[in-house]
Amino acid sequence: MKVRDLIRHLEQHGCEKLREGGNHTVYVNRSKQKVSVIPRHREINEFLAKKICQDLEVPKP
Repeated sequence: MKVRDLIRHLEQHGCEKLREGGNHTVYVNRSKQKVSVIPRHREINEFLAKKICQDLEVPKP
């Protein structure tokens, strides 16, 4: 899965970028008070995408 597609999915479900680290971007779901880290690569595997969605309590892509 492309990272930009995952980010678009997260933002459509109320998540927003909190800050950028060296190799990662931190996203937060303020309504559920959940935080997750997304690596800055072109692609990530499906398992990691599902885990990020689970951490942020949004539907799986």
